[in-house]
Amino acid sequence: MNLVPVRVIVRDAKGHAVSTLHKQDFQLFQDGKPQIISNFSVVTPASIGNPVVATSAAPAVAPQPGAPAPPGFLPPSRFVALLFDDAYINMQDAMQARIAASRYVDSSLAPTDRAAVFTVSGQFQVDFTDDRGKLQAALKGIQPRAVTAAAEASSADCPPMEYYEADAIENRNDQQAISVAIQDALVCMIHTGSAPTGTAQSTQLVAAQALVMAAALRKSEAGQQETEAVFRRLREILGRMAALPGQRNIVLISPGFIFPNLETEYSDIIDRAIRQSVFINTLDARGLYTPDLNGDISQPTNDPNPAFGGIRSSYRLQGQTRQTETLSAFATDTGGWAFHGNNDLGRGLQEVASAPDAYYFLAFVPSNLKFDGHFHSLKVTLATKDKFAIQARRGYFAPLHGETPEEVAKRDIDDAIFSQEVRHGLAVGLQTQYYKTGAMDAKLAVLAHVDLMHVRFTKTDGRNQDALTVVAAVFDRDGNFVTGKEEVVSMKLRDETYQRLCRSGVTVKTSFDLKPGDYVVRLVVRDSNAAVLSAENGVVEIPY
Repeated sequence: MNLVPVRVIVRDAKGHAVSTLHKQDFQLFQDGKPQIISNFSVVTPASIGNPVVATSAAPAVAPQPGAPAPPGFLPPSRFVALLFDDAYINMQDAMQARIAASRYVDSSLAPTDRAAVFTVSGQFQVDFTDDRGKLQAALKGIQPRAVTAAAEASSADCPPMEYYEADAIENRNDQQAISVAIQDALVCMIHTGSAPTGTAQSTQLVAAQALVMAAALRKSEAGQQETEAVFRRLREILGRMAALPGQRNIVLISPGFIFPNLETEYSDIIDRAIRQSVFINTLDARGLYTPDLNGDISQPTNDPNPAFGGIRSSYRLQGQTRQTETLSAFATDTGGWAFHGNNDLGRGLQEVASAPDAYYFLAFVPSNLKFDGHFHSLKVTLATKDKFAIQARRGYFAPLHGETPEEVAKRDIDDAIFSQEVRHGLAVGLQTQYYKTGAMDAKLAVLAHVDLMHVRFTKTDGRNQDALTVVAAVFDRDGNFVTGKEEVVSMKLRDETYQRLCRSGVTVKTSFDLKPGDYVVRLVVRDSNAAVLSAENGVVEIPY
């Protein structure tokens, strides 16, 4: 089965997330054709509650009646990656974004939140932590930084050219852009004394055209390298967050950018984010800006030919509009939130750093799906008459091959391990125990008790057969994966053994060697016959 997941956010007229819709309220189309929604769920904070089982020091004592005492350590449940686009941002916007992020870190992080500061340049970063001092220290280093050698070149090059205009010349053969740039180049050649003297006008035009094409190529390559750096960091952070439990959000703080010739790379990032349940939210660092028609005020004015200033301004305006559209597209396609056109970056960061209060997971099996990697458009509509705004991915690329049952099982288990959702497809009990083996060493035992009364066995060759995959994983206090083990319990039981185990159940023990500290244990048990699973959380506090 090749399910296509679609994350849908529905908002009312006030922008609030709507959580009261049902499966029959949604209509899903692929390439304009209606599809049958096979999977449907509503995700709210209440639905992903994180009950945990506290550990006990060995020897274990019999549990006493009543509710267990809550653990002193609360496991992380939300991860926020603040990604600063220091490749494109200017100093003024960087300072405003830095102030907003600093206030957010001081006032808005809950005890179960972990935040990280990342930059496109890779400088002044700190990985996920609840240490606000480390986060603030990283924020103090945020400033514009060149990520390519070409970006360090002088902005006073002549003829003047922005990335959008260079792309129009280099990749789209825009004759108007070429003509204006040639006229600019002629004026530049005269002002710099590089124009051939005493030669025919046609020779000067050829020289000017060569200057234009060289400048367009140089600017286009520099812009593409800077965009590739942003995409590369996003892919790296997505890979980092794939191994984190709980709710995961990236906040891209950027003035925006364009990505001609990188559409496939963009689609790959969107696909990864959706598969890994990571929201990409965007904050336009320019705030409420007026179109910058004359370039960065911090740079010297370089307009060799004012007669064509209006046309150059139009290209600059189109490029800046495209930058905003890029930020909106990242948010729309991953189910995130885009904040732009507003100087209150502090409020914007509050909005985009949080996942929506409610969203829907829809999935369908495409009819006549071909494993060819081709793009298919998606559209989600509502059958209700309410005027709601819908946000959903705009399409997907078909896989290059189908999934085998083994691949489906592995994906199910991986998804469950790196989640904090408690699931009860099977009757599973979790108990954790530890004992110190030295001053800085401990042994942790994870006990999974499975009630077999409701497990679906099959009768083959006179035996009751099934297999349980038991996976235990350990995460540190900041949500980093520490270690994990998987065990497959194959059962081929005679009737008398089957009856006995149905009364007693089976217990699987997994042991880990750990250092003192705070840990989160995630237990996942999957039944191979029914393809259902259970997932439980535990908290371990091993004293020093």
